[in-house]
Parts: sequence; structure tokens; C-alpha cells
Amino acid sequence: MIWAIVATALAGAATIAGGVLALHPGMRRRGALAVSLAFAAGVMIVLSVLEILPLSVTTLRESAVPRPLVWTSGAFLVGAVLVLLIDRFLPERIVREAAHSADVATDFDARSDAAELTGSHRLMRSGLLIALVIGAHNAPEGLMTFLAMLESPELGVPLAVAIAIHNVPEGIAVAAPIYVATGRRRLALGWAAVAGLAEPIGALVGYFALRVILPPQLLVLTLALVAGMMIALSLRELIPAARRYQTHPAQSLGGLVAGAAVVWSSLALTGAW
Repeated sequence: MIWAIVATALAGAATIAGGVLALHPGMRRRGALAVSLAFAAGVMIVLSVLEILPLSVTTLRESAVPRPLVWTSGAFLVGAVLVLLIDRFLPERIVREAAHSADVATDFDARSDAAELTGSHRLMRSGLLIALVIGAHNAPEGLMTFLAMLESPELGVPLAVAIAIHNVPEGIAVAAPIYVATGRRRLALGWAAVAGLAEPIGALVGYFALRVILPPQLLVLTLALVAGMMIALSLRELIPAARRYQTHPAQSLGGLVAGAAVVWSSLALTGAW
């Protein structure tokens, strides 16, 4: 069990490592921000399409659950709607106070007029939304890693490595917009840490509670729900934000393709796809 906890914690710590990378001064330039946001979108979309959704359908089919595609699609749609609800009801006061608590000027724009404040406000909102969604994604993901390590380290180690690889850009996706919006390193890194800690917390909670109460197929449907959340977040927040901050169209497209390629490569190397 100790090694299972260690593997899950290290996978979650990769999110914090991504947050550290986001604190580099270069991340405060428009081009770098556009690339990082598009990169994260590529990671989320390809991970959902190539790994999470097929896993849900396959597991439900092997468990003799009728109409697995219908169940997976339903959970996916619920996740997408949930992102819209989070976006709609995220308290404006939290975003506004954080965005105005520090200097919002960045080295990509010397102005601090109303337009720039609005841009920082939107970035802060994007960062908080990303942290919430990635935290929701990391919790069941941590449980999967934990149980895989317990059952078979040969399966658990490659899974933990693949998860750690894609957790790095997820940490960047959380911290970069918050850092650019506020200029506060600790705040940006703190939110990345919150998203990363969801991994071991989800593993422990799942092992001691959900594993006894919930059937395995419900966990799979939870992942399908999170896949819907990630794709909706990518299409609604990440890609539009990347296009808004790009200085050249190739930045958003390049970041999107690079993120997709990293996830595809990690899945191919570990034999997950």
C-alpha cells in the first residue's frame, strides 16, 4: 500500500511541477500564454477521446452493462453541462478580489486600463475553472492509479508515469492564467497544488469508502463525466483564451497539436493505446 500511495502522490506532484514551470517570466508573454493554454486543450481533448471514453465503454461492456455507449454518452453530456453550470455560478467576488489584490500589469502590455483589467479578470476565472475541473479529474484518476498499483505494480507504474506526464501541462494550465492575472507566484502555485493534491486524496477516499460502496462501473462513468468536463472546458475556455492572447495564429495551433502529440506519445509508449 505504501508504494501505491507514493506512486499516486508523485503523479499528483507533477501538477505542482507544471505550476512551477508556469512561474517562469516567459509565461507572462502573450505568445507563451497562448501556447500553454492551447497545449493544455490538446492534452485534455486527446486524453478524453483516446483513453477515458474508450475505457468507459469497454469496462461497461465487459461488466455486461446494457447499452454501454448510451451510459458513457450520458455521463459525458452531464460533465459538459456541469462545466457550463460552474462557469455560470462561480462567485464573481472570489475572482474579482483575487484579480485586484495585486498588480495586474504584465510585461506583454504596459497598460492597466479597463480593457486590461477585464482581460486579467477573465484569465483569473479561467484559472479557477481549470483548477476545479482538473481537481475533479485527478480524484478518480488517483483512485485508478492507487488500485492499479495494489493489484499489479507492472500495470500501475506505467499508468502512474502516463498520468504524471499529462499532469505537468495541466499544472501549467492552472497556474499560468492565475499568475498572469495577479502576478502572485504563491497564489498560482497554491491553486496548482490544490489540483494536484486531489490525486492522492481521491485515491485514499476512494479506497476506504467508494471502493466498498460504489460498483466499479460507476467509477468509470465518473471518468466519462470528467471527460465531458475537460472537452467542454477546452472548447469554451482554453482554445478561445489561447486565440485571444496569441500574437500569431501558429501559436494556438502549434500548442494544440503539441499537447495532442504529447498525450498520444505517452499513451503509445506505455501501451495504453
